[in-house]
Amino acid sequence: MLRISQLKLPVTHTQEQLEKKLLKMLRISRKDLGHYYIRKRSLDARKKPELYYVYSIDVEIKNEERVLKSMKGKVQKVSSRPYSVPEHGTERLSDRPVIIGSGPAGLFCAYLLAGEGYRPLIIERGAPVRERRKDVEKFWETGVLDPSSNVQFGEGGAGTFSDGKLNTLVKDPAGRNRFVLETFVKFGAPEDILWEQKPHIGTDILIDVVETMRREIEKMGGEFRFHSQVTDLIPEEKVLIINDEEKIRAGAAVLAIGHSARDTFYMLCERGFDMEAKAFAVGVRVEHPQRLIDENMYGRDNRGNLPAASYKLTEKLDNGRGVYTFCMCPGGYVVNASSEPGCLAVNGMSYHGRAGENANSAVIVTVTPQDYGTDHPLSGVEFQRELERRAWEEGSGCVPVQRFEDFCANKKTVELGCIKPNIKGHYRLGNVRNIFPEELSLSIQEGIGAMDHKIRGFADKDVLLSGVESRTSSPVRINRDDSFRSNIPWVYPCGEGAGYAGGITSAAMDGVKVAEALVRKFTEF
Repeated sequence: MLRISQLKLPVTHTQEQLEKKLLKMLRISRKDLGHYYIRKRSLDARKKPELYYVYSIDVEIKNEERVLKSMKGKVQKVSSRPYSVPEHGTERLSDRPVIIGSGPAGLFCAYLLAGEGYRPLIIERGAPVRERRKDVEKFWETGVLDPSSNVQFGEGGAGTFSDGKLNTLVKDPAGRNRFVLETFVKFGAPEDILWEQKPHIGTDILIDVVETMRREIEKMGGEFRFHSQVTDLIPEEKVLIINDEEKIRAGAAVLAIGHSARDTFYMLCERGFDMEAKAFAVGVRVEHPQRLIDENMYGRDNRGNLPAASYKLTEKLDNGRGVYTFCMCPGGYVVNASSEPGCLAVNGMSYHGRAGENANSAVIVTVTPQDYGTDHPLSGVEFQRELERRAWEEGSGCVPVQRFEDFCANKKTVELGCIKPNIKGHYRLGNVRNIFPEELSLSIQEGIGAMDHKIRGFADKDVLLSGVESRTSSPVRINRDDSFRSNIPWVYPCGEGAGYAGGITSAAMDGVKVAEALVRKFTEF
């Protein structure tokens, strides 16, 4: 198989035009063309408003060696190297493996283990995904929070109520990234996530994908238990305590608990787990009209058939902090993503069609353990909590919203300008600046101002800020060794909550890695 790159066509091209261009570049006739597979597609907007798609395509052709020789340096020979599971170990598990959490890390760990005959038990504190969706929608409508079933907790994890972005910067020579994407497609995600430069699924489709994946795990011998929180464990007995009552023995336990399981973090700390505070980032959600982003990124008043435009911006400030955009949601919504009473956090969410009037993104500032005030392993958790308490107070339990002009002037917004909030949940006008220490407020202000040089109108006076964006990644790392084990050797920290991932795909890939570690060590249960 040969791979040809830098195949460029106008964004309005047809399938026939793509094939014609492919034949021309390879200098072959149609009868010599076999199957071809799009490996990557990206948008070239350097000459906007003239826009092009750039493809990397794998192609099967006759006389491959002749074409390879005649186009030396322009095509490369590639071989398909599908992901493979390692050989099983020989040590017998004393009891079935237990996976704590059913977010991307837990689900993919369970999927691989179930497929290899280990019959994992998946323990989830929250609700099944469809029940969870009702709980979340009720919270957005009424403000009544279920602390165990919300945007953070429940089947599918926090990523289920987000944009469903699947891009990752993790290097992947073993093919885990491709395995994760192909698995999502197998269970109902659109096929284009396999080749789009910035793949995403969307909350509406993710719900179906997660449910279908669970059913397949159950068919292969896995078992799910919802509304079941691990509230304690007995390290020397390999025992998990569920809902303060039931005891479950685990041959091995995978801690895929997510970045918001604060009560679990405290329990683990008390039980002697080796943990440390880690850096993360906090900030605000910014909302702009999607048409403003489209005009800047595409150079067109009307994007036509192009998807809602996205962006990624970074700034390095003189004070040494980085300010950057995160989890950008084209045509999306700001959502109340709280999970604790008296605390308020926001996130961004899109449906697959990304048809909302506004674009939103987090604009966040790096914070480190030096900002937390103590050297306790959970000092970052308390730093998060304090910001979320201030956000809850500023909005009287609703999402606080402020115009950027008022944020800069440090005064409460009393009237909206030309941009109206697209928010899931109740909101209240306020002074978002009150949430942050002054240095972080100044950093957000300076960062947004600098971003205006890259996207015209980014720092417009009526741009909306809401807060607090605090769940960007885990403020904790649960340390593990090269075999993925914690200092409690039957417990395997995994995914975003344990500090080893930062998004749906990287969390899923970490779940695969931990499953591989178990497979290498143990024979199937």
